[in-house]
Amino acid sequence: MQPELDPAVPITIYHNPDCGTSRNTLALIRNSGVEPVVIEYLKTPPGRAKLVELIAVMGVPVRSVLRQKGTPYYDLKLGEPTWTDDQLIDFMVQHPILMNRPIVVTPLGTRLCRPSEAVLDILPSAQLAPFAKEDGEPVIDAKGRRVAS
Repeated sequence: MQPELDPAVPITIYHNPDCGTSRNTLALIRNSGVEPVVIEYLKTPPGRAKLVELIAVMGVPVRSVLRQKGTPYYDLKLGEPTWTDDQLIDFMVQHPILMNRPIVVTPLGTRLCRPSEAVLDILPSAQLAPFAKEDGEPVIDAKGRRVAS
């Protein structure tokens, strides 16, 4: 049985337009017939309270939301186990590029969508058309079904 959805609750994506995974995730949301609220988190960071909330509702360790590639992760030595979750969150607030992406919030849940097709598990609407990632990998077939990987 599908949970009852509140149409007033929009889908939100914390998006980086320079990231292929984020672009593919956004395209999959749109392929379900929804225009999400797009928050370019590098321009409009979520702030500490929102970041703490997102991590809590995802139910994941803080470290799983830390991005390493293309960030100051190594310069700041964030891989060292001495950092507390609160300190790591503070670093993400100070350096939003450290926040892994895309994070998607829907009425069905909140998830870090890596790989991009992880968003399919939390979208309330079916896919409307075939879809392939930017690299050509098929994700949705002509009948709107997920392609087995």
